[in-house]
Amino acid sequence: MKIMVVGGGGREHAIVKKVKESPLAEEIYVLPGNAGMSADAVCVPIGAKDLDGIVAFAKEKQIDYAIVAPDDPLVLGAVDRLNEAGIPCFGPRANAAIIEGSKIFSKNLMKKYRIPTAAYEVFTEMDAALKYLDETSYPTVIKADGLALGKGVVIAMNREEARDAVRSMMEDHMFGDSGSRVVIEEFLTGPEVSVLAFTDGKTVIPMISSMDHKRALDGDAGLNTGGMGTIAPNPYYTPDVAETCHREIFLPTIEAMNQEGRTFKGCLYFGLMLTPKGPKVIEYNCRFGDPETQVVLPLLESDLLTVMMACTNGTLAETEVKFSSRSACCVIMASGGYPKGYESGFEITVDGDMTAELFVAGAKEADGKLVTAGGRVLGVTAVAENLPAAIEEAYRNVPKVHFAKAHYRTDIGKRALEATK
Repeated sequence: MKIMVVGGGGREHAIVKKVKESPLAEEIYVLPGNAGMSADAVCVPIGAKDLDGIVAFAKEKQIDYAIVAPDDPLVLGAVDRLNEAGIPCFGPRANAAIIEGSKIFSKNLMKKYRIPTAAYEVFTEMDAALKYLDETSYPTVIKADGLALGKGVVIAMNREEARDAVRSMMEDHMFGDSGSRVVIEEFLTGPEVSVLAFTDGKTVIPMISSMDHKRALDGDAGLNTGGMGTIAPNPYYTPDVAETCHREIFLPTIEAMNQEGRTFKGCLYFGLMLTPKGPKVIEYNCRFGDPETQVVLPLLESDLLTVMMACTNGTLAETEVKFSSRSACCVIMASGGYPKGYESGFEITVDGDMTAELFVAGAKEADGKLVTAGGRVLGVTAVAENLPAAIEEAYRNVPKVHFAKAHYRTDIGKRALEATK
């Protein structure tokens, strides 16, 4: 089969490497990909949001199956367009991808179908939002309605921080049109868990749970990022918690989407908070998380391509989805200064005795060399028999990757280890 993967980051590299293991995959193209994954797939310089270009390429190459990985093209309708061209896809159609594309939609969905989440209010006018901030309790959470590269969420500790966040979104348009409407919601406490799930719109099969580390600096300090590292499985996500989430959150969400005429097929990401009152949904994503994918897929023992096609074809219930009992840790190596300003163009070199996997996110070729070309440059992922060993192995390999002004957290997995004591 000829496979096309849309996207260009570490998540897509993890997907490409796992799809490459399938005996069904003969040729793999990735649009646009990046120079760091060129050994695993043919990179084609067509942007992930260039739907016309994507469809034209798929038709020209007679692609048998497409995997649309990032949120933007899914929300824009890439799957709809490819389906119209006769190409089957992994990923939701636009009317289902709205579950991530609009936080207001997803919050209203949860309220309507009694899916546990934080209490919230929606604002379309800045003055009304600012007035509400005079009355609410703190900390409080402020979210841009639309897509914002995983950064459209501010936890405001006091009224001034909250007012600044609202103004930056609604007045300064920090996130463009995504911040023209905001959600202000109750601040929840408890361990966070990320659960990715395969679904064909009927059956839901959760993948291994994981724990993301969003803050830029050790000790969960610094600015929010797209993610500085992950571990899997998440020790807080016990079998009892998993059963509760399946019954009260996963299945009801899929059924709610069906009731709304928005059947969801693909990977649905559940961002959960395990509060003293039980698990609650913080957010949905309409695709594989990044960097969660970089620890979850290395633990998948089943054929990813077969599972994805079962999601598309509605045969997930009859398809084996098996995960390893081992553990994984991914440490993100970023450009110094990320998520704010940073320099690029530094050569990336790797020692030859790596015992971890590299998933490249932000790199390009320059003068025959691989150089940095993004905030998050790559993920170093190690798999081992248990979580302490996986963390140790990941950090043993990080110093074997070299580029100027590299930045990474040194405490990925620390909270998870504390939970296991």
